[in-house]
Amino acid sequence: MLMLVRSVVSRLVCRFCGRAVLELEKLILRHQLHLATSSREAAKHGLAVELKQASSSSLPLPGESVDMVFCHQTFHHLIHQHDALREFHRILKPNGVLLFAESTRKYIHSWIIRMLFRHPMDVQRTAAEYLIMIGNAGFEIHPRPVSYPYLGWSRADFAIMERWFGIAPAADREETLINVVAVRN
Repeated sequence: MLMLVRSVVSRLVCRFCGRAVLELEKLILRHQLHLATSSREAAKHGLAVELKQASSSSLPLPGESVDMVFCHQTFHHLIHQHDALREFHRILKPNGVLLFAESTRKYIHSWIIRMLFRHPMDVQRTAAEYLIMIGNAGFEIHPRPVSYPYLGWSRADFAIMERWFGIAPAADREETLINVVAVRN
């Protein structure tokens, strides 16, 4: 079984939107429609797919029942990050894989993200802090399957200095993104 974790409210929370409650209701309805549509589409192709909507810190799945958890750009929205990792560890089978991709504190605290979105700022982590947290949750992380993409959209200057003027970013920079492949111990 593969489990995908996505934040339902990842695109909401725009500071300029005065109708936040109405927009949230619309987003939830679209998400529920997407779940239903995805389930029907999978059935058309003969795939046995069961879609569930739940809190990442309280998953309605038995322990050691999932082969892989794919968690993409979700943790910067979560307040209870340790609880979510504990749940991922609980539901993963021994040697199950956690695929984790996340924006780091440097990016979430950048001027453009603070201007456009609201995130729980006190739980944002550096790349090193995410690695420690994942390791402390009972996952094994080898250095090779960890990457730190430094994409243009994640930089404060949108990579203009490098693209237009040929000024390479500093090698000792604080990373803005982290991708991790971790294995349940």
